[in-house]
Amino acid sequence: MTLDKLDIDKCATILALNCKGDLRRRLLDLGLVHGTNIKAIFKSPVGNPIAYEIRGTTIALRKEDSRLIDVGIL
Repeated sequence: MTLDKLDIDKCATILALNCKGDLRRRLLDLGLVHGTNIKAIFKSPVGNPIAYEIRGTTIALRKEDSRLIDVGIL
């Protein structure tokens, strides 16, 4: 499953990043590394971006970026 499909208030574990280059580096810098838990906490009214809680911090990702992250449901 990809991160953009994670329901609000649900938790998952990051399995893989399906991107390269600057975007991959940015996501890794935000803490999106294999095995890290992530929780969807808010979706904007139009569905883009989506806010996630990761390592005690809230980040917002565009839907097109969230589609590149494989997660496993906890």
